[in-house]
Amino acid sequence: RVGDAEIVGSSPAITAALRVLHKVATSEATTVLLQGESGTGKSHIARLIHRLSQRASKPLIEVNCAAIPETLLESELFGHVKGAFTGATHDRKGRFQLANGGTLFLDEIGEIPLHLQPKLLRAIQDQQVEPVGSDKSVKVDARIISASNRNLREMVNAGEFRADLYYRLAVIPLYIPPVRERPGDIPLLLKHFCYNLESRGYPSD
Repeated sequence: RVGDAEIVGSSPAITAALRVLHKVATSEATTVLLQGESGTGKSHIARLIHRLSQRASKPLIEVNCAAIPETLLESELFGHVKGAFTGATHDRKGRFQLANGGTLFLDEIGEIPLHLQPKLLRAIQDQQVEPVGSDKSVKVDARIISASNRNLREMVNAGEFRADLYYRLAVIPLYIPPVRERPGDIPLLLKHFCYNLESRGYPSD
């Protein structure tokens, strides 16, 4: 048991990942990049890092970058001021401001369009955001955990992701291995899943 969440496994691959996780959570590092295939538990790891950090009493704000329409993403991340666009009837804080003092988890970071990446880079490295329609910056203090099931380094090489943003996000990279890379953990995982089913009233047979 790690914190209040179980990480099942004792293989070298998962043990190495957990060792980095603990160091990251208790460090002052402000950017962490989680990479791994879909289903490897990146969201779970991000929440665990937040819970084990000194920011645990502050907000954890999660954003699935792939689930927000491109036309709304800038406003969602950075906020907007009244009158910035049609329908902007009042000032609205973005996810960066909502995460102030805590952690901002940017899932599927590889889906951020290229034209927004410079503004995202500035927000991360300067710890300040400029809401849509405003010419004033707002200071923020948030740890940025980003995640992707795509290889961001390959995206950089293909011109699909900015190199400077990648290196800013990957100050501490953490690879989450899939189960096939840790077959020794399969018996432990099966036991864990069976226990969970039994605890919910499902028969063990």
